[in-house]
Amino acid sequence: MSKSLLHPRHWASWFAVLILRIIALLPFKVKMLAGTAFGKIGYRFFKHRRHITTTNIALCFPEKSEAEQEQLVKDIFVANGIGFFEIAWAWWAKPESLRKRFSVQGLEVLKAATTNNQGVLLIGGHYTHLDLAGMMVNLVADMDVIYRKNNDPVFEYVITEGRKRVFKNVFERSDMRAIIRSLREGRVVWFSPDQDHGIKNSVFAPFFGIPATTVTSASKLMRLGKAKPVFVAHKRDLETNQYKITFAIPEAEFPSGDDVQDATIINQMIESAIREQPDQYMWVHRRFKTRPPGVPSVY
Repeated sequence: MSKSLLHPRHWASWFAVLILRIIALLPFKVKMLAGTAFGKIGYRFFKHRRHITTTNIALCFPEKSEAEQEQLVKDIFVANGIGFFEIAWAWWAKPESLRKRFSVQGLEVLKAATTNNQGVLLIGGHYTHLDLAGMMVNLVADMDVIYRKNNDPVFEYVITEGRKRVFKNVFERSDMRAIIRSLREGRVVWFSPDQDHGIKNSVFAPFFGIPATTVTSASKLMRLGKAKPVFVAHKRDLETNQYKITFAIPEAEFPSGDDVQDATIINQMIESAIREQPDQYMWVHRRFKTRPPGVPSVY
């Protein structure tokens, strides 16, 4: 660790890390209850995120009444509140302690894809328990992960060290050569291409029927890494205190050689998973931030 991280300007971040470390020690049910309360508080006070979430839900679920949409937004904040506590759990939990907490459907799909020492690009979405699900998947399929660098150097250090403790390789998303090399070595690499990173290296493809910028990196990684695609989805069941991991392959040819078609397939697979448990997706992000030319901002 760099000594510069101990500078007083980072003390607030270290205090936040301490709080997260304490959260990680809480019993499972306490984490879920506290996360629920935190989410309800967030709904009331995080007005900017509430506006983004409300807009996303109105766009993506027009078939729901206003009352149903409002309830879904509240549920989303609860899921994100729980997700905050799950992040702390994921950074410091012993991986083996998670085995009793999840079930897997479609593991044979992933196993079949890894035959002949061929790499697999595991494509998933940004659900509220993403880090925790990654640890669970790693228990059944030794894998590498791709991440976006955190702007806070303290959190960047803590998050990266937490992930390195679990995963063999942790790649910053811009390190394409290392990712491709890992795929060519027959590794499983997790990649979530469902956030709006602007139009550069992206195409517009429908997501819940709305044009959304979707990165073309997945197609490029599969082509250059000679990898097979497998989709992963995961959801939380508070009634059983269990998580469910599901692996699947697309019915359509993928990659197809057409960036827009590939992006459409990715969005369709993620959308299908979201519809099973819509509150557990990260709707607090501006998924439709970048608009086609001449189209006004939705936010």
